[in-house]
Amino acid sequence: MKATGINTVIARFDAAEYGLCRRLNRGASFAVPRRVFQIASRLGDGLAWYALILVLPLIYGRPAVKPAIVMALTGALGVLVYALLKRMFVRERPFITHAAIDRAAAPLDRYSFPSGHTLHAVSFTWQACAHFPELAWVLVPLAALIAGSRVVLGLHYPSDVVAGAAIGAALAALGTSL
Repeated sequence: MKATGINTVIARFDAAEYGLCRRLNRGASFAVPRRVFQIASRLGDGLAWYALILVLPLIYGRPAVKPAIVMALTGALGVLVYALLKRMFVRERPFITHAAIDRAAAPLDRYSFPSGHTLHAVSFTWQACAHFPELAWVLVPLAALIAGSRVVLGLHYPSDVVAGAAIGAALAALGTSL
């Protein structure tokens, strides 16, 4: 598909998702939810996941070394995949395309598809919980908050988050199969 064909498809998705994106973004107009989602988003920048990878072997010892290494490798692969897709699809963030979408946090880059935060939240949460299910009570809500934050803060469309989750799940499945 030519670049103009991709741009036309992206424009249609943007228009179709605008209403839902706007409704979810209204949550950022309230101080407490905005702050909760900003904190979740910031943790999703990588800090929580780097800490998790480093802490797993300290908490669980030798049985956590291989999962931590695999998580780091799938994380690096995730960065490559999402960077390639962002360059390929060049989908502008909702707050850029739609003036009614409020940006409630600073983006890490210009384009929105797919959500790298969600990709990594799903991938790392799935892998960690597959090996250490007792962590699910903390990691699953954190991953959900990170994913939700991306739309509420005006940084992503819902389909960016769904695509990021799907890619993250595929990477997690790969990681847990090793």
